[in-house]
Amino acid sequence: MSFFVLSCASKKDILYYQDIQNNSQDPISYLSSNVQINDILYIKVTAIIQESAEPFNIQMNTNGNVNLESYKIQGYLVSQEGNIIFPLLGKINVVGKSTEEVQTLLSKMLTDYGYIKEPTVSVRIINSKVTVLGEVKSPGTYAFDEQNISLNQAIGYAGDLTINGVRKDVLLIREVNGVRTYIHLDLTSSNWFKSPYYYVKQNDIIIVNPNGPRVMASGYLNSIGTTLGIISFGLTLYLLLKN
Repeated sequence: MSFFVLSCASKKDILYYQDIQNNSQDPISYLSSNVQINDILYIKVTAIIQESAEPFNIQMNTNGNVNLESYKIQGYLVSQEGNIIFPLLGKINVVGKSTEEVQTLLSKMLTDYGYIKEPTVSVRIINSKVTVLGEVKSPGTYAFDEQNISLNQAIGYAGDLTINGVRKDVLLIREVNGVRTYIHLDLTSSNWFKSPYYYVKQNDIIIVNPNGPRVMASGYLNSIGTTLGIISFGLTLYLLLKN
């Protein structure tokens, strides 16, 4: 079976980004992460007089053992309506906004309400994750801390595609503002590098389908083997009972 799989494969089925020319260059455009429902935000407020900012910061009570999970537990969960509840400011709608826009909004509100003079606000999404399924070496859900990671990096977390993964039709499932979108990507071409799908967004799902030989090996041929085994067992049992 291994010989059959290898004999059917060719470079055009296996190699990534076959249209890239040697020493070619493209400008990189980084994307902001827009806040989604169920995101957890870590928000830090600083000011010239730091005491004025303390009511707006998470007070950690972990006996010195501060880690990401502690921040997730005490972070700001974006509700189903797209809101967070911020100290003194109350309910604030943040869904669909970039982290930079949330920073600007909170800074303005703190200033306009007279709580802090010239505040500095930092906002990060701290529960970003991507799920990679199908013909990869280590399928699963992977958390990431960076603002931007590419689809290539996400696949790298899962150990890359196996030799049986279909590189010309990788499915990306993305949910934004209550709308689920399905995008088919060809990893043998670089045409999608400048598309909105080069960078992974939180909660994206990447599915790598198996190629024909893999499907046959795991399904149809095994079914034939099982069927032949049952027939053989039935004949043996019949002959034993007959004798």
